[in-house]
Parts: sequence; structure tokens; C-alpha cells
Amino acid sequence: MMKLIDAHVHLSDAEYAGHIDELIADAKTAGVAALVTNSMDLGTCQNDIKLAQKYPELVYPALGIHPWNVNVVEEKEIHETIEFIQQQKGTVKAIGEIGLDAKYETTWEKQTMVFDRMLRLAETLELPVIIHSRGTTDKVVEMLPSYRLKRVLLHWFSHPMTALAKALDLGCFITEGPPVTYSNGIREVVEKTPLTNLLTETDGPVTYWKQPFNGQLTKPSYIRNVVGAVAEIKKMQAEEVAEQIIKNFETFFDIKVN
Repeated sequence: MMKLIDAHVHLSDAEYAGHIDELIADAKTAGVAALVTNSMDLGTCQNDIKLAQKYPELVYPALGIHPWNVNVVEEKEIHETIEFIQQQKGTVKAIGEIGLDAKYETTWEKQTMVFDRMLRLAETLELPVIIHSRGTTDKVVEMLPSYRLKRVLLHWFSHPMTALAKALDLGCFITEGPPVTYSNGIREVVEKTPLTNLLTETDGPVTYWKQPFNGQLTKPSYIRNVVGAVAEIKKMQAEEVAEQIIKNFETFFDIKVN
């Protein structure tokens, strides 16, 4: 069986409550050898650590404050989250999901401040970062050289292509998920990204309404569809793509996949 990677999922999301055993069983059945669960705030950071402890060598935690949560997070919680992440040194595998989102213009100043603090934390802990950059990819890519970051993953990269070229020049990794099976834009990103810079994700519990997903609860086994689509675009065998994704995952997160 091919070994697969879900490099970006939100196992502590409320939508997954009561489904974790089902998701883990689905991952094991499908050959998913690693899931990186991304936090959004202090509560999900704490829960993601528990999940990583419960499912060792399968679930790995990325801890951080998501830009969507910036409008409700107070300074006290920002400080407590940073302290908590510092205490997880050796367990936390990346700082994520962090970033900037153009949709939330009213919190822009605070978003930028929190993002900067998360990037500084990544510098201090010498950890890779997983970045959300909806409508802000140009700006994020411009900012990156100002920090001494170990490695950078731009999650669900969609546009612009000019920023993709710059990001790849900087050595960034890109994750893509189920939309690669139906989105021409995402397929173009995959086509232009060297396979050595690519990782696969579900971003669950985000729901995908197109075939073959049809609005069902997003599961780790969707990665099989993602790998199949990447193989088609790259004109390769799915097994070859899966093997390279494993290597990329091990390089990016400094984790040996069993």
C-alpha cells in the first residue's frame, strides 16, 4: 500500500468532535502515515498536543494562532499561547496555522502583529512555519526574507503565479488538497511547482462539494485522490508521487515516517 501524507488538517476543529476515532481508522486503512494537525488558538493548541500524545507516530502538532481568530484573541491569550508553545519544544513540529487574510481588513493591524510574533517564535524555536495567505500571498512572500525561518509551507496556494515563482525561489514548500482534482487554477499551481516542493493536504474539516467528495465529512483517505490528480498532472505513477511526498514531508518537518 502507498504511504500517504496529510500535511494540513484541523483535528481539533469542533466539526470533527466525536469523529476522531473514525478519522484515525480511515487514515490507517487508506495508508496515511502522518497527519499534521494545525491549531487555531490556545484551546486547539492544547487539544492538538493531547491528540499527538494519543496517536504517536501518526498525529503531529503544528501550533499557532490563525488570522481568523485574531479578532477575538486578547493579549493575555496571545501571551499564554506563546508560553504554551515554548513549553512543547521537542513535541511541536511547526508553527501553524499562522498568516494573514485580506478578507478580515478590520483586524489587519492586529493580524500583522500576531503574525510577526508567531514568526519570531518560529525563529526562536527553530521550527518550520505553515502559512495561510488568502489574498495576501504577494505581501507574505515579500515579508519572508526579513525573518530567519527554518522552512516555509504556503498552505493551499492558489494565486498569483508571480508570487509562486518568488516563493519557490525562496525554497518554500506548497500544499494542495482535494481541489486539485477539479480546479484548473490549482492544477496549474501543481504543474508549475517542482514535485520536490509539494506536499498534500485535506484541510479538513473543510467540505468539498464537487465529485467525488459530494459534501461528505472530509477524511484523510481523500489524500489518495489528491496524489492521483498530482500524478496525472505530472505524468507520473501515483506510487512515485507518494514516495516523493514522503521524502518532502521528512525534509520539511524533520520527521521520519514509519
